[in-house]
Amino acid sequence: MKKMIKKVIAPVLVITVLFTVLRPFCIQDGKCNYLLLLLLMGIPFGIGKMCVWMVPRGFDLGGTLAVWTMNFLIGGLIGSIVLLAMIGQAIIYLSVFLLTVITGIHKIPRIK
Repeated sequence: MKKMIKKVIAPVLVITVLFTVLRPFCIQDGKCNYLLLLLLMGIPFGIGKMCVWMVPRGFDLGGTLAVWTMNFLIGGLIGSIVLLAMIGQAIIYLSVFLLTVITGIHKIPRIK
């Protein structure tokens, strides 16, 4: 059960919370821009996976903001790939779990 919580329930819960919080920021002309939403949802997952941060030194305010924006864009791109991989992993783990439960129930001998 711990594995089920760690691999399926926790990631789906985090993704659902991020979706509900960030979706209002991605509404443009009454429609949701899903590419922007995926990029914003990927930032929390990608910032920790980034190996190299560009540190702004010797820049003015505009250059510093540009470097930080670039860091967040790269983190969002990496995080969106991690996010999609986590969703895929959760789907695969859940389907294997359900298949195991169904075959286990099917193999229970019937009491007459």
